[in-house]
Amino acid sequence: MSNVTELDMYLFGQGTHYEIYRKMGAHVATVDGVKGVYFDVWAPHAKEVYVIGDFNNWNEESHQMERLTPEGIGIYELFVPEAKVGQLYKYLIHTQNGTKLYKADPFASEAELRPGTASRIADVEGFKWTDDAWIQKRTEVENYADEPLAIYEVHPGSWKRHPGRDDEDGFYSYREFAKALADYVTDMGYTHVELMGISEYPFDGSWGYQVTGYYAPTSRYGSPKDFMYLVNYLHKRGIGVILDWVPAHFPRDAHGLAEFDGTCLFEYADPRKGEHPDWGTKIFDYGKNEVKNFLIGSALMWVEKYHVDGLRVDAVASMLYLDYGKQDGQWVANKYGGNENLEAIEFFKHINNLIRGRNKNVLMIAEESTAWPRVTGSVEDGGLNFSYKWNMGWMHDFLDYMKLDPYFRKDNHNKMTFAMSYNEYEKYILVLSHDEVVHLKCSMLNKMPGLEDDKYRNLRAGYAFMMGHPGKKLLFMGQDFAQVQEWSEARELDWYLLDNPKHKAVWDFMKELLHIYRKYPAMYEQDSSWAGFEWINANDSYRGIFSFVRKSKDGKNNLLFVVNFTPMPYDDYRVGVPEKRKMKLLLNSEDVKFGGKDVKRQKTYTPRKKECDGREYSIGYPLPPYGVAVFVY
Repeated sequence: MSNVTELDMYLFGQGTHYEIYRKMGAHVATVDGVKGVYFDVWAPHAKEVYVIGDFNNWNEESHQMERLTPEGIGIYELFVPEAKVGQLYKYLIHTQNGTKLYKADPFASEAELRPGTASRIADVEGFKWTDDAWIQKRTEVENYADEPLAIYEVHPGSWKRHPGRDDEDGFYSYREFAKALADYVTDMGYTHVELMGISEYPFDGSWGYQVTGYYAPTSRYGSPKDFMYLVNYLHKRGIGVILDWVPAHFPRDAHGLAEFDGTCLFEYADPRKGEHPDWGTKIFDYGKNEVKNFLIGSALMWVEKYHVDGLRVDAVASMLYLDYGKQDGQWVANKYGGNENLEAIEFFKHINNLIRGRNKNVLMIAEESTAWPRVTGSVEDGGLNFSYKWNMGWMHDFLDYMKLDPYFRKDNHNKMTFAMSYNEYEKYILVLSHDEVVHLKCSMLNKMPGLEDDKYRNLRAGYAFMMGHPGKKLLFMGQDFAQVQEWSEARELDWYLLDNPKHKAVWDFMKELLHIYRKYPAMYEQDSSWAGFEWINANDSYRGIFSFVRKSKDGKNNLLFVVNFTPMPYDDYRVGVPEKRKMKLLLNSEDVKFGGKDVKRQKTYTPRKKECDGREYSIGYPLPPYGVAVFVY
């Protein structure tokens, strides 16, 4: 009796064994009344393969694996009665040239805590999920793009830490993290969390973007079932879970995927296709069915086994372009002479159709930094069928503008308006991610110009513009309370800053924006259509003021945003309005709770028949320096 059948091998060879994680790796089983563990590994070019581990005192000769037939597929298998859950193991691969390789299991469900590199036998069955209501609610959404999406990007190991712990790291476990994170996210008003660094990885400084365990939640914070608990708990609290997923490349670590069986098994054999010169990593061979199946199986496992609500796919551009990060002579053109990786394109079409077809309203999100067309378009229209694309163009333009001294902003006004010229072409997420607050780029607060008070006012104005602008939202942890230091994976956020009234004011302002975002459908239900947005004045460059309207489908509770990006006050700033309706002041940045002066603003404004901004009616409002006003009508 074999764990992996001929049908399993056939499907794997075709790239269509979508639950391959149930077969490959280490699986507890009972054979002829004897309990043990099946080990299965793909190593088609190996001369011999042995499994070594705690169960045999790492004896290199006692447990030789059998090559299953048909032999061409290259799967080795062994049932080990002595093996038990919790024990460590590796595969010892004898290559054709006589060398020995000690490899972790590519399909392992759990790994040894770094710096150890072995795999661990885990039983991932039997967890009692209680998130049926969440999954049902997610499935019943008619159009996911019409729903609010405000993502809190989190690196678990540096969000909060336990001070004075005996262990070296002081990490919150998955279970501890669950409640603390849910409390924070619920209070702030985010809809989802995006977790960095969950797939197992060896080096903390890679933040989880150089993966060695595509099927294993990192052991830094606990076991696979502990991670299931985290997802289940967040769902019970009404919070969606998105994972970073990295199919673009993998590290060269000796225990990992690189030259796994003595040959370029997972990576392209030609170094011009199989290596990233800038990153020092290997590129998956997207033309090989078994490699595609390995990646597809990983993605499906996170969604279907661990119940996550979406995958943010890292470095998509590096997969789409054969010459990404390469000089002449470092890459090879496709069969048509172009720089597009045709195999990666087909891979994306396959995996996005598959995951979104099997799991309604699960999100596939592309971090794609170029103008590649139809990233979120359907496959039928030549698109890649991602649910959303990170709007990196908006992010760069926004930050370029925000970093400028207000005096120079008038000459760069179009940086804040340009994104609307292409907004309808994709479904976008506006992102201020971890990448923008590392490597001497400064924290969001320290990107802002001016003296101390001006920095906080600038930041609040920037956040208001971002939250009002079409597109879903993502903000990295710490930025919602104006973290001063750049982020580092080696320490927790500076939570003590919330004792400072200026930081607390930014935090309260961001919280107010998030709750407004979730309360008013005008803020999210027509993000990719001009039906949901209208500039009132996009050309007030001299004064550095932007005014625009967000519109709901039913025409009720529309929102008018007015944002001043200069230190100049306007006692009676006049702004045109689309119609003669009473306007209720919903958000005022000068409110004392946001660090403003205790000025009592009137609550409602009645438009007067006074032409402004090309409109027949307008209202006057005292707009302070770096002031933000949001009206509902």
